[in-house]
Amino acid sequence: MMLSPLKAKSERKLAKQICKVVLDHFEKQYSKELGDAWSTVRDILTSPSCWQHAVLLNRFNYPFELEKDLHFKGYHTLFQGSLPYYPKSVKCYLSRIPHRMPSERHQIGSLKKYYLLNAASLLPVLALELRDGEKVLDLCAAPGGKSVALLQCASPGYLHCNEYDCLRLKWLRQTLESFIPQPLVNVIKVSELDGREMGDAQPETFDKVLVDAPCSNDRSWLFSSDSQKAASRISQRRKLPVLQKELLRSAIKALRPGGLLVYSTCTLSKAENQDVVRDILNSCSNIMPVDMKEMAMTCSQDFTFAPTGQECGLLVIPEKGKAWGPIC
Repeated sequence: MMLSPLKAKSERKLAKQICKVVLDHFEKQYSKELGDAWSTVRDILTSPSCWQHAVLLNRFNYPFELEKDLHFKGYHTLFQGSLPYYPKSVKCYLSRIPHRMPSERHQIGSLKKYYLLNAASLLPVLALELRDGEKVLDLCAAPGGKSVALLQCASPGYLHCNEYDCLRLKWLRQTLESFIPQPLVNVIKVSELDGREMGDAQPETFDKVLVDAPCSNDRSWLFSSDSQKAASRISQRRKLPVLQKELLRSAIKALRPGGLLVYSTCTLSKAENQDVVRDILNSCSNIMPVDMKEMAMTCSQDFTFAPTGQECGLLVIPEKGKAWGPIC
């Protein structure tokens, strides 16, 4: 492959940014767990120039001119198939080629027109099937993208956004302030509680609960600038499933009988995805899994799914032209 001097320099700089400690660790684990698919996934994850970014329009400050421009540039709406649950108020656009719009700056008193996101991160939000008036808990809410997406779907009677990390909590508050109008802020509570305590603090309270759990976060870990910190993260990685299961058990306590809970991560790790779900299903007799096959079939035009061996779980893996995920 021929490269211009400028591009060659850029490619060399990019290659240096990939953390070899993390890549070697992932190579060993994911080549076993994903088999032949890992080669394609690895190529996408290590090539940010291939990454795609979806544009979620903010219904509270709707950008009609931007929408026209997106159509002109060849963007299309996500989920052109008919999902069982897909509110008309949700407008998410994506391009089939890698392209990133500039992020809007936070301005006090002014609402942003759009939110940039990994399109697969909408799947857990849509799986919750939020209805107007329901009480919903976003247990690990920062940076706030899924809370914003939830509010594009419906107008809950009460939205509790919780984040235990104080720095991420500031990020969450700013995100909500940037996208949500003042009247709606009155139905939103932001808290800094250890998520493992939420179930005891608010038992059987919520109609819907989202647990977007702390996880390995494969995309960002691959570009760790500090190799010593990366090595420490890897050594601590085995503790994450313990935390994830504690968060889930707390979330189940906070869920009202007959309510719906969705667990999600942004890692490929079987230990943090399928194994966590399996252990929870085996140890909690008061919950039932929900079959997700219909969602997978409907979304196959926009996403690639890896087999999980669980009908209640989906694992989105990135490939060229569909560089979304990982999301479980």
